[in-house]
Amino acid sequence: MKNNIKNKKQSDKKSFFLSRYNILLFCILACVVLLLGRVADLQFFNQQMLVHEANLRSLKTIVLPTARSTLTDRNGEVLAMSVPSRDIVANPQDIVSHQTDFDNAKWRYLAGALNTTPEQLKLKIYHNDRRHFLFLERKVEQGIAHDISALHVAGISETSDYSRFYPMGEAAAPLIGLVGIDNSGLSGIEHSFNHLLLGHLGKKTYRQDAHGDIVSVLNEEAPQPAPTIQLSIDKYDQYTAFSELRDGVLANNADSGTAVLVKIDTGEILAMASYPSFNPNNMQAVQAAEMRNVAINDSFEPGSTVKPLVIIEGLQRHIITAHTLLDTTPFKVNGHLIRDVGHWPRLTPTGILQKSSDIGVSHIALAMPSDALVNIYQRFGLGKPTKLDLPGESTGYFPLHRQKWIDIERATFSFGYGLRATPLQIARVYATLGAYGVYRPLSITKVTPPVDGDPVADPDIVNTVLHMMESDMLPGGSGVKAAVPGYRLAIKTGTAEKLGDSGKYDAGYVNYTAGVAPLEHPVVALVVVINNPKAGTHFGGSVAAPVFGKIIGPVLEHMNIAADALPGDSHVQAVN
Repeated sequence: MKNNIKNKKQSDKKSFFLSRYNILLFCILACVVLLLGRVADLQFFNQQMLVHEANLRSLKTIVLPTARSTLTDRNGEVLAMSVPSRDIVANPQDIVSHQTDFDNAKWRYLAGALNTTPEQLKLKIYHNDRRHFLFLERKVEQGIAHDISALHVAGISETSDYSRFYPMGEAAAPLIGLVGIDNSGLSGIEHSFNHLLLGHLGKKTYRQDAHGDIVSVLNEEAPQPAPTIQLSIDKYDQYTAFSELRDGVLANNADSGTAVLVKIDTGEILAMASYPSFNPNNMQAVQAAEMRNVAINDSFEPGSTVKPLVIIEGLQRHIITAHTLLDTTPFKVNGHLIRDVGHWPRLTPTGILQKSSDIGVSHIALAMPSDALVNIYQRFGLGKPTKLDLPGESTGYFPLHRQKWIDIERATFSFGYGLRATPLQIARVYATLGAYGVYRPLSITKVTPPVDGDPVADPDIVNTVLHMMESDMLPGGSGVKAAVPGYRLAIKTGTAEKLGDSGKYDAGYVNYTAGVAPLEHPVVALVVVINNPKAGTHFGGSVAAPVFGKIIGPVLEHMNIAADALPGDSHVQAVN
């Protein structure tokens, strides 16, 4: 009996251990099955997801920059170029983990080279202490970057970059524009031609380890720089226009000014100067007003600069002849007195241009249909965009579809009120005059002649009016200060009152001198605008005409254009 009980206990014990063994074995097998299932799941069903996650952590693609393309003038002189520079980079996480002493000699030297202090560097790094990459300074000169590299400061490295350099400085800054920290154009031609100047960026794809070190390079495409872009600008003409314009604006205590020079047979812009300007190589103290390109961003009522078009239309419609004498005594229109600065009882069309008679052109305008001047102004380019695609370009204001005109509006329209134009649009008008009525598109890039154009006026009549315009620079004319010894010029001065916030003409004056040269075979058209002079005088002949003469003379000599006026020439006389 006792043996049976003992055997039963031993049997139960064996059964218990066997059960535990079986359970343990089952658990082990179950774990193995689960592990194998998980492996199979990862290997066959979630492989793409795992590869994707791995690539997110280890696969990197970086852009390989290329130097921004060069801008040159029409003769190949550099106007904007990219020069190699370096970006100073920190690894904040590495620097903080080493408990760096920011007050040691190396960090003090580094701070001085970057125009900051060790305390500011420390604050910047600790503020980004979880990052592995932080720009401390962009576009550092290579010499300074080399000195920093020689310090061998732990956690500090450098990368390649490019800086933009503008050899002409402020002389062309509003026109050429500038680029941002990422080398993309922000203003001017740099912005307009940005896609052409950037070229094709390269890229490099590589795999890195947990420390950020490159394990292998998987793909690399070299960057392809863009070709050089050649502008229509002539560097000498641009310098001349800017320097004389700057002196004129400052001498007359004016708000701003611009000078636009156009090559007549091609429509190429040889110079487009604005003042105030800025130094594009040092942007720290630049004001917004200094970045405006007055030639295209601002529009003004053109004043007497449109009077040659009134004379052309009057001749084409046979309302007047070249020898018609018009009554130029003051008269009223719709209760408003039309008068001139001086008093001349009667004037020919030549005299009207020389004396800049508002009365004379008013009589001609009132003898025409109301849309006559609208049409000829538009044919010569007023109210039309220039299609240069320069940023911020204004199209002015033009009453193209106006149906009803009262007589006083028709009269004032004939001497440049009731519309607005940019100085560039006025330059296009005078380039069309210089081409004997052939309208050509403007270009900011160099073009090869011949350039076709559209005839918009009778060439013989335009030639006649150009010879009338010579009287403005002769003794007795309002533009005598624009005269250049040895050259005959066809010019027109102008003065327009500025409309103020009150709705009245009480905001100062805009002064113009526009013309073509030389008279017999016009090559260039020039417009000079001085905005709101406050030094005493405010007439175009006193303010803008001297600047015009100081620009056009050197330009003609630079272009090797022979003088077309001889000493004692019979043309040098007053005209009535």
